Amino acid sequence: MNKFEQLGLNESLLLAIKDLGFENPSEVQEKAIPALLEQNTDLVALAQTGTGKTAAFGFPLIQKIDAEDRSTQALILSPTRELCLQITNEIKQYSKYVKGLHTVAVYGGASITEQAREVKRGAQIIVATPGRMQDMINRGLVNIKNINYCILDEADEMLNMGFYDDIVSILSDTPDEKNTWLFSATMPAEVARIAKKFMANPVEITVGHKNSGSKTVSHEFYVVNARDRYEALKRLADANPDIFSVVFCRTKRDTQAVAEKLIEDGYNAAALHGDLSQAQRDGVMKSFRGRQIQMLVATDVAARGIDVDNVTHVVNYQLPDEIETYNHRSGRTGRAGKLGTSIVIITKSEIRKIHSIEKIIQQKFEEKTIPSGIEICEIQLLHLANKIKDTEVDHEIDNYLPAINEVLDGLTKEELIKKMVSVEFNRFINYYKKKRDLSGEKSDRGSSEPREIRAGDPVRYFVNIGARDDFDWMQLKDFLKETLDLGRDDVFKVDVKEGFSFFNTDGEHTDKVMSILNGFDLNGRRINVEISKNEGGSRDRRDHNGRSGGGERRSSGGFGGRSGGGSFGPRKEGGFRSDRSSAPREGGFRSERSSDRSRREPGSFQREGSAPRRSSESNSDRPAGRSFEAAKNRRPRRS
Repeated sequence: MNKFEQLGLNESLLLAIKDLGFENPSEVQEKAIPALLEQNTDLVALAQTGTGKTAAFGFPLIQKIDAEDRSTQALILSPTRELCLQITNEIKQYSKYVKGLHTVAVYGGASITEQAREVKRGAQIIVATPGRMQDMINRGLVNIKNINYCILDEADEMLNMGFYDDIVSILSDTPDEKNTWLFSATMPAEVARIAKKFMANPVEITVGHKNSGSKTVSHEFYVVNARDRYEALKRLADANPDIFSVVFCRTKRDTQAVAEKLIEDGYNAAALHGDLSQAQRDGVMKSFRGRQIQMLVATDVAARGIDVDNVTHVVNYQLPDEIETYNHRSGRTGRAGKLGTSIVIITKSEIRKIHSIEKIIQQKFEEKTIPSGIEICEIQLLHLANKIKDTEVDHEIDNYLPAINEVLDGLTKEELIKKMVSVEFNRFINYYKKKRDLSGEKSDRGSSEPREIRAGDPVRYFVNIGARDDFDWMQLKDFLKETLDLGRDDVFKVDVKEGFSFFNTDGEHTDKVMSILNGFDLNGRRINVEISKNEGGSRDRRDHNGRSGGGERRSSGGFGGRSGGGSFGPRKEGGFRSDRSSAPREGGFRSERSSDRSRREPGSFQREGSAPRRSSESNSDRPAGRSFEAAKNRRPRRS
């Protein structure tokens, strides 16, 4: 007996489940479906990405909907248009045998008039992004005042993207007596606040430990110099010939740049970020699902809609600003019970972030070293040998064998194997013997600081706020001394850039700076501060004129310069590539790279182009901070 039959689902849903090939419900489905079918209740479900949450709320929702009533009865909110479309498609598959049930997707980047027309024709279920839904409510194009069910999917990510006000406004437009079902991977304070405000005695379901990571995903990290970040990415790709991965960057600019470099180096790669049109994004995802793209380079926002089977690796090219976001990233692999690997490329100064993530996901990271060129050659040669062994022979080749045998006449079996394999081996060995070894970096995990800090020594800090947040050097200095409760001369050598800044204090204040500023909430944006690799120079108290010619360098962030010998890289399906193509493959959309990239401060944590996140179409780094006048009156709080 199919175990779904034991959950109380009706015949039409069981038929759809059979067509989809589902046999056993996941843990979240096993817990949520009976609870939602047996009673009219609010529900909070905490489960990782990839555990089958859409079916967990989709099946009971469809069964509870009155298909003969064409009015809107349910609203599902999701963070991005990709996820919105994915949920809509799945709901339609689940309800294929329910006559008269219509589900409409409402999201930005498409005609709002056409979407309103679809809703008006009769949509019992609306799946929407918060920004577009709020727009339609404001225009009077949709009525949700009488809905019976409201589902918040990926609630933590919606709030992390800055949708709190939109969600509150939308929920306020719904009836109090409705049932609200909240599904989330983590439970930060804002999600708990939504649950408390709009839910009454909800049933609580937790799959695994709260905020923990999936047990099907292993976690490993590699320590490199900041300038070697891209070269490390290439080596890790070469060391995993069958890699089918999502590579995460913090910003749209980095995402595009890394994807372009991978394409130029011969990899099947493409970028996915908010600056692409909907048609381009659809094209990229179609190519990725068809495995024409081997490495999808994406921002966190754009990747929220990625539900692709058999992703082997998630690569954190840069760690996210929000530690909780790591859980969402790693959830792209290890789905449906399959094993996956989450890789993190970091610099020594970011080791503390690994410790923080380990505490949240309740899993340990394994530290590994970047494989050497010889190791990569060995891996690739064995991969080639296995590929040759497993290749099915098409006997059409028999027509060409006489000519081939004539060319190869006189070669022994050993000579033939050596020459065939050398065609590929020479390509790898010639590339890597010109490259230095990257495996020497180690984390020194037992050490809490990269260097000893003494009380009288000046310490130089990097902080991810700057002119974009309405600070000049004087305002930032005043903000720091008031926030940290320091004297006027205790903060010095303040240097403000567009999206980040540097400042100095004496070593005795280091613990206070790190504990108070890290996690400080500035208009919904977390401040991050790190000790700069530059040790702070002299005790000269000059401020904005005291900088060292723009040569400041942190030990983290950014990606290395263009590698030499860039014509090297695997071809489609991993393994070796025969010819380099300078043109991007299908799905590899390009844009002109910004000419000012070389002028940015090396290792910068934030990039230019940040703007408030208001809807799923926005993929900027973080909501812009407020001015010092607004920020200085707010007490520091830890997120």
